[in-house]
Amino acid sequence: MPLPTKSLKIGLVIDTSLDPEDGVQQYVIGIGEWLRQQGHDIHYLAGQTDKRQLPNLHSLSRNITVSFNGNRTTIPLPTSRRKLRRFIEAEKFDVLHVQTPHHPLMAQRLILAADDRTAVVGTFHILPYDWLSRVGTRLLGLWLRPSLKRFDRLIAVSPVAAEFATHSFRLKDVGVLPNVVDYSLFHGAKPFPEYDDGTVTILFLGRLVPRKGCQLLLEAIALLANKTDLPKFRVVICGRGQLDAKLKQFVKENELKSYVTFTGFVSEEDKPRYYASADISVFPSSGGESFGIVLLEAMASGQAAVLAGDNPGYRSVIGERPDLLFDPHNAAELAGKLQLFLEDKAARQQTQTWGANFTKDFDVNVVGRKLVNIYQEALRKRRGA
Repeated sequence: MPLPTKSLKIGLVIDTSLDPEDGVQQYVIGIGEWLRQQGHDIHYLAGQTDKRQLPNLHSLSRNITVSFNGNRTTIPLPTSRRKLRRFIEAEKFDVLHVQTPHHPLMAQRLILAADDRTAVVGTFHILPYDWLSRVGTRLLGLWLRPSLKRFDRLIAVSPVAAEFATHSFRLKDVGVLPNVVDYSLFHGAKPFPEYDDGTVTILFLGRLVPRKGCQLLLEAIALLANKTDLPKFRVVICGRGQLDAKLKQFVKENELKSYVTFTGFVSEEDKPRYYASADISVFPSSGGESFGIVLLEAMASGQAAVLAGDNPGYRSVIGERPDLLFDPHNAAELAGKLQLFLEDKAARQQTQTWGANFTKDFDVNVVGRKLVNIYQEALRKRRGA
């Protein structure tokens, strides 16, 4: 069968809900809408999604909430094989692009229902956070063997995610294609005027859960608050989560209220403006990161010098600048790096400029074209063209 000459019909498969604003969901929607703008026929094949409004969004399962890999997420309940097969037969996709590790009860059934003309591409997104997650993914790999054999191309968002896929799922030839950032969206964002008063703004943006490390940042701030010779600074905490009350109590007990503001949930529309308002963005995650999309978003703004916890995913993004990494269990080390940037404006600005230039290679226009080439190669392999 000949290859499509222009537009591809692509099903982006994700077992969990598209409602959250987490990294995988951002990747799927960011890539999907870029592909749509290039003229491709994009369909989102997702687990139970109730709030998100997107063209061609197919909510194909009922989902339940579980804890996995240091996160709260959802997984599908068993979905009718007949229903999924009829859907696949009716839509006749050129490509199924599956976010992996996928679930046996939805995505695997979609993959196995696809006919021989449909190319199947998989992207690995996760890196296990603890031993239970590592054991669980190995067992999952055994369950997924039938569908893993059906993939025409396998990629991962980082070298460490590719290594995980190779070892845990016994796969070969896993390539690397990074996460994407809409560079123009973040680089063109305007700061909020209330932060443009000469006070140095330190930003945390993420879920308030243990592995994201906001507690460590506040411990570092408590150390800096005792110093009297630092430039005036503030700390803006953007996000919500299970540690919200505990973190606010820490701020109260350590008399940090004059430094720290909690914004609560930040919308996707406001997020670029918060990054643009920051002089220093801090991401102290201790692990479970396969990449570091938040690092790219903050750096793309061109306004923020980024400091990141030294975990494999973040290291894979900014490993060429080890001075920007810190032990995510050492508040004193983070305090020292923050103090350097507070005192040395030139070093801060040099890092801001480096980050803005570095992130251009991750722009969706750059990575998206490479992904389309992967789709075309998979189709050539599948259809013998």
